[in-house]
Amino acid sequence: MNNIPRPEFPNPQFERANWLNLNGEWDFEFDFGNSGFDGGMLEKKEWSKKITVPFCPESVLSGIGYTDFIPAVWYRRSFSLSAEQLNGKVFINFGAVDYEAIVYINGKKAGYHKGGYTSFKFDITDLVKEGENEVIVNAVDDTRNPMIACGKQSGELKSHGCHYTRTTGIWQTVWLEFTPEKYIKSFKIFPDYENGTVAISAVLAGKGEFTVKASYEGRMAACESKSASSNAFVNLELSEIHLWEVGNGRLYDLELCFEGDRVSSYFGLRNVEMCGMKFLLNGKSVYQRLVLDQGFYPDGIYTASSDEALLNDIKLSLAVGFNGARLHEKVFEPRFLYHCDRMGYLVWGEFPNWGLDYSNPEVTEIFIKEWTEELARDFNHPAIIGWCPFNETWNYEGRQQHDDVLRMVYRVTKLFDETRPCIDTSGNFHVETDIFDVHDYDQNPDSFAKRYEEFKNGGKMFVTFEDRQSYHGEPAFVSEYGGIKWAVGESENAWGYGDAPKTEEEFINRYKGLTDALLDNPNMFAFCYTQLYDVEQEQNGLYTYERKAKFDPEIFRKINSRKAAIED
Repeated sequence: MNNIPRPEFPNPQFERANWLNLNGEWDFEFDFGNSGFDGGMLEKKEWSKKITVPFCPESVLSGIGYTDFIPAVWYRRSFSLSAEQLNGKVFINFGAVDYEAIVYINGKKAGYHKGGYTSFKFDITDLVKEGENEVIVNAVDDTRNPMIACGKQSGELKSHGCHYTRTTGIWQTVWLEFTPEKYIKSFKIFPDYENGTVAISAVLAGKGEFTVKASYEGRMAACESKSASSNAFVNLELSEIHLWEVGNGRLYDLELCFEGDRVSSYFGLRNVEMCGMKFLLNGKSVYQRLVLDQGFYPDGIYTASSDEALLNDIKLSLAVGFNGARLHEKVFEPRFLYHCDRMGYLVWGEFPNWGLDYSNPEVTEIFIKEWTEELARDFNHPAIIGWCPFNETWNYEGRQQHDDVLRMVYRVTKLFDETRPCIDTSGNFHVETDIFDVHDYDQNPDSFAKRYEEFKNGGKMFVTFEDRQSYHGEPAFVSEYGGIKWAVGESENAWGYGDAPKTEEEFINRYKGLTDALLDNPNMFAFCYTQLYDVEQEQNGLYTYERKAKFDPEIFRKINSRKAAIED
């Protein structure tokens, strides 16, 4: 597997030993008329191009590098199966395909999925055979469709402002999984740090013996078995207590067995809650020193070139004194979240809502489908300490958001997960929320600080767009600020917020003044700076797009790490 791009198992939260990575070289065709099915693509023998999966055709790493609009694409490859691999169930898994995907196995339709950011799988047991098999994937995408969430992907030909290169088709790992006839479908983990327990609720295919084992650094911490059918619930009392904390994940290993099926996982012993104006992690107030992370890469666009590249972004953030991130306008892949879990790195799970027409109530159905898929996939990650389905729900072609769209998504989120806070729409325009946040790109530290004086003294939080949203006493913070432009090298098309500082000293003083105003506020539990690294023309990161430091990281580590007033 060493020659396969992104060879690691894509989801350590739900890992089986019996799997086959399908990344690598696939046949590929553009379908600019979105007419490939009628044109006989399923029967076509000779394809004209090759592509390296899991990298999108817009990326350099794919071997294609085509960045104009791509309405549809086709992929094809063969894979070989043994008789032993066919002794049970066979599933094909996709980490993510943007946006609609139709999958064919040996010429027959295996399934259809709509949504460009969440994982999906199909049971292909009845479609595969011993020896050579063929998989074909047809992906259809249109970032200009108001019923499609596209995040920061540009709706114009070229990137501009804070909109970047598009992603089409397969952009995460594709793999096969082999299971017995009776197998584990899914499970949710509920840690309880106060009582030193962890509960697991599992969904099973079949009836049999279900066993869960928890261990810490190789030492058995708990084990329970029971007879189960379709569903199972176990509550483990841990013999060793190791808390998940900021900067130290202290993960427990988890093994779930059902008849012949075995799944490896892990968990962190931690609980989060909002108490008054404070964010509590395991009952202790923790200040969230967050940074905006867009999840873009110069060579892979949406897809990191390697597992090490994912981990490196966390290390870069820690080096400048942040302890977490808003994972912005994108559903990040499980491998990134795994590293956040290991490193004790706080993150907000968000969704790439930009591009949707929030004025249309019909968008609720489309949004909730993919959003709940994200909630289900990522529920067990201890690093995720909150959910934020929407960001800046600006008017769509002059029409205001339909408030019930946001209200319904918020309420569905809380029904699905009562263990974490939820921000309905970050920045604007709030409808129903656990936390009131604002985005404030004032570049003057004095006027910036003055806006939050009333809140600092126990009064009302500063509200942007008071005609559209109101503060009702919720915990509050500034979830986007700064965005100070500082271009390295070619700067003609550089974009950022406000006027660029003339000197390095001016940049640092502005950064410190803005950040100190938030750290000094005893009623603010967090900040989130824009942003960690440049993305294409948006050059307001502390690092370049290539992840090179613009300044001495130690300067920002000292500013960001200072004790916050709310921690007193």
